Amino acid sequence: MNTLRNTVSLIGNLGGDPEVTTFESGKTLARFSVATHESYKNNDNEWVENTQWHNVVAWGKSAELCGKLLKKGSEVVLEGKLTNDSYTNKEGEKRFRTEINLREFMVLNRDKAVQKSA
Repeated sequence: MNTLRNTVSLIGNLGGDPEVTTFESGKTLARFSVATHESYKNNDNEWVENTQWHNVVAWGKSAELCGKLLKKGSEVVLEGKLTNDSYTNKEGEKRFRTEINLREFMVLNRDKAVQKSA
């Protein structure tokens, strides 16, 4: 039940190829963004599309698989947990970020993604 306390599930499309980094320690990190889309009718009865961007991080074997299987435009289902972080940038300003720490993912249009990259 503890995993239900901080769980997010999304279906969306990658905004770019994952950036995969392997550290000297052997750990692997992948970072990528996913866009989710929502359509609704406004007060003038016109369709409006709202796009939200989500930053995703993956570690270890998941990161390696992301690098191999995901490409810009890939449609994915992902599940993870939200993490919040703060840091100070070079200008001394405090910044905040929210990311999804990936637990699992599934590619929905793998054949199309492979065809585009070929």
